[in-house]
Amino acid sequence: MDTYKKIYLLIALLASSFCLGSAGDIVHHDDVAPQRPGCENNFVLVKVPTWINGVEDIEYVGVGARFGLTLESKEKHANFFILALADPPDCCSKPKNKLSGEVILAHRGNCSFTTKANVAEDAGASAILIINNRTELFKMVCEVNETDVQIGIASVMLPQDAGASLEKYLTSSSSVKVQLYSPRRPVVDVAEVFLWLMAVGTILCASYWSAWSAREAAIEQDKLLKDGLDELIHMDGVRSSGIVNINTTSAILFVVIASCFLVMLYKLMSYWFIEILVVLFCIGGVEGLQTCLAALLSCFRWFQPAGESFVKVPFFGAVSYLTLAVSPFCIAFAVVWAVFRSISFAWIGQDILGIALIITVLQIVRVPNLKVGTILLSCAFLYDIFWVFVSKWLFKESVMIVVARGDKSGEDGIPMLLKIPRMFDPWGGYSIIGFGDIILPGLLVAFSLRYDWLAKKNLRAGYFLWAMTAYGLGLLVTYVALNLMDGHGQPALLYIVPFTLGTFLTLGKQRGDLKALWTMGEPERPCRHIQFQPSGS
Repeated sequence: MDTYKKIYLLIALLASSFCLGSAGDIVHHDDVAPQRPGCENNFVLVKVPTWINGVEDIEYVGVGARFGLTLESKEKHANFFILALADPPDCCSKPKNKLSGEVILAHRGNCSFTTKANVAEDAGASAILIINNRTELFKMVCEVNETDVQIGIASVMLPQDAGASLEKYLTSSSSVKVQLYSPRRPVVDVAEVFLWLMAVGTILCASYWSAWSAREAAIEQDKLLKDGLDELIHMDGVRSSGIVNINTTSAILFVVIASCFLVMLYKLMSYWFIEILVVLFCIGGVEGLQTCLAALLSCFRWFQPAGESFVKVPFFGAVSYLTLAVSPFCIAFAVVWAVFRSISFAWIGQDILGIALIITVLQIVRVPNLKVGTILLSCAFLYDIFWVFVSKWLFKESVMIVVARGDKSGEDGIPMLLKIPRMFDPWGGYSIIGFGDIILPGLLVAFSLRYDWLAKKNLRAGYFLWAMTAYGLGLLVTYVALNLMDGHGQPALLYIVPFTLGTFLTLGKQRGDLKALWTMGEPERPCRHIQFQPSGS
């Protein structure tokens, strides 16, 4: 196998390991923390904008408690409050300073959260902000034996650095005002629509390129079949050198290898490990981008001579002059993205590299028949569910979601994702989809179009239109589920695989093509069989 194909298979495996649609959590459901009347709120993120001496300052983010008053969801309805420092700082006893509707700032510790909230309410505070003793946020719950949990003020926890900053202003006699509100996400964000179009369009382009290549190869093969067996054998070698067909064993091994890599990434998650992924992603992105650009430019007659002329390059073998010409641009594009990937619009470069990589992988890697496609998607279906949902019981958190977000890495998620910033979301963030949610079902969709073209089926009588529609509906249902679950990460293949694979199998059975689809993957052509005559006849 050529070196560049090994690179593609490596990148494809890494990319397909992450199958996720997520928008980030703003409502944190928790079935472990105790609930009872007066202590049954959801844990919601809270925005805390501040004004120092009348000048707007930093907006902090806290988390609401299980108990107390629920917060306003709209900024325009949220009241302004003067912030006061608790005295004593822990707010475990009656404050020495008189309060008349201020928000009180207290430290965590020395008594329960509900005790602090009750003391603050009795003293006349309108809300209490509790500073955590760590930079992370902590869920404030009611103790098991507590009875006085009917609290009428809001309680919000702030991270340690945010609390220290506010405390510094208050001790320097500055006037500090705050707002407290917890905005809800819109039911549908425009980013999800564009992400859906991006995923569907990528599979559409990759499928037509794959089918066109297969049809051209079939035409050439039929011509050689008429000329003689020796040339056919030579042609088969040429065809096999450019395509990697997945078999049953490799489809099953995908789950094992991808799971091992996912656990390794989860355990070794760090800044330097993300840097390695960025390098691998850039290598795959450069290869994909130059392949797509060379193929696109070859469609124009001005570039055809350069696309059909080759030169031998060490390590890469025969490379067209057109590919060499576009390579510097592709390398520069990937390097610029890698260096400036933290800026606000770097997602555009990541998506361009990602789409080029996906299209090229779907052109090179193929499922030869429906049997292999069914095994591959079934294994991916179970893999996705296990690492998003079941892994919570073994690792105390969803391994897939933690890895996709890039927790503990100092980065804004792993690069093997397509993402678009949420445009009308007050919390910001990104709508994302893993490469695996496009590549794995895309292999089956591309197979359906290759079959239709080789079987000379029209669009309606074929399988591609229905497979493409099923994928689009499956992805749409994923985003519906994502919004119904308040932005919690969802395994997209949980919805896409039943739609896509179920549609394919049902149609194949109804039309009587299931046996041919299952075993051969393409219709027989009469010219495949050659009659040999004895040499003496």
